[in-house]
Amino acid sequence: MNTASRSVASIGRSSWNRLSFNLIINRNLSTSSPVSPASASDSASNPSTTVSKSRRKRKKNLFEVARFLPNWGIGYQMAKTHWSGVAYQITKINLYKDGKHGKAWGIVHKDGVPAADAAKKISGVHKRCWKYIPNSKKTEQITSDPQSEPEVQAA
Repeated sequence: MNTASRSVASIGRSSWNRLSFNLIINRNLSTSSPVSPASASDSASNPSTTVSKSRRKRKKNLFEVARFLPNWGIGYQMAKTHWSGVAYQITKINLYKDGKHGKAWGIVHKDGVPAADAAKKISGVHKRCWKYIPNSKKTEQITSDPQSEPEVQAA
């Protein structure tokens, strides 16, 4: 009898151990961040608002700005966002295969007037702070047309 009671006691202990282990696991799983009904309905009704609030718009490097301009922005003026009154007129772009990296050369313009005669390699083209200066190409063409007409007439 003594052995029978030992075997019953050991079976009782192992089932008790299994039971306590299952309780611990279930308790840990059930306490993991419960979702309140109000927050579940908000996220289910409009999931894009939670994503757009947490993400910030990524700024562009020079090549990402020039990609959408005709002829990769050659002839257009671009500047860094924190520059005031200074811009580069792009004269040459050496683009790498991925289309997001490369080298660029341009003429410095200060307050809309060329500050140098020769093109200079632009530094910081991979930094994410570039912007396109609108109407720079149009004003340049308008100012160059009256100058070219008298030369044609005089020649």
